[in-house]
Amino acid sequence: MAHISRRELKQDQLRTTYEEFEELFKRKYREILSVVGIVVVVGGLAGGLKLYQARQEAEANLQLGVALKTFGGYVGPAAQANMVPGLQSFPTAQAKYRKALEQFQEVIQKHARFPQPKAVEIARYHVGLCQAQVGEDDAAIKTLQDAARSSDRELAALAQFALAGEFVKAGKIDDAAKIYNELASRPTSTVPEATARLALADAYRSTQPAKARDIYLQLAKKFGGDATIAQVLREQIASLPK
Repeated sequence: MAHISRRELKQDQLRTTYEEFEELFKRKYREILSVVGIVVVVGGLAGGLKLYQARQEAEANLQLGVALKTFGGYVGPAAQANMVPGLQSFPTAQAKYRKALEQFQEVIQKHARFPQPKAVEIARYHVGLCQAQVGEDDAAIKTLQDAARSSDRELAALAQFALAGEFVKAGKIDDAAKIYNELASRPTSTVPEATARLALADAYRSTQPAKARDIYLQLAKKFGGDATIAQVLREQIASLPK
């Protein structure tokens, strides 16, 4: 058997170690490339989704703006509306709210897929308002109930306030009173306590005028320092049924 010197043995060991390291590196390199590839793909998808959401948000906001312009349009002769640049005019309130209803519904339908732009929730609330204005009371109640579930507390309060108004219109005073009391106990910038309490008193005016008076007087004590509120309360108390 040929004699293997210590130097040759060491070289063989180094060669074997290098070959093992090289194979390990190749294997790990393939794994690293796979992980990097996944990160790049996921990052690309996240970036693409963010860009898509931004475009959807911008498009929805544009559509919502058109609908809100219709909603705030002028009812009456077009000549008077022309005095304000950009103000739309409609011959009747029905015509205005019908058109606005269609436009708000279009915002919801076009952007119904998740994740929904914020404009969809705002549009849903206004659909309820329009439905109430054109006499679709049952539909308005259902839509406003949906809008009242919004995660945006300020918007949800507006929807609840409008819903309570629909209940008053339908003669469901107890249901309306429950909502008004909840809104008063948890006021928001969109529906302050005084607004909710005043609406509650107004709801009782025709059926329980004495109860309405008590609420007006309580409001006068708490918010009488506000000249506007004080004036409204004086007028409401003076016009109560005897």
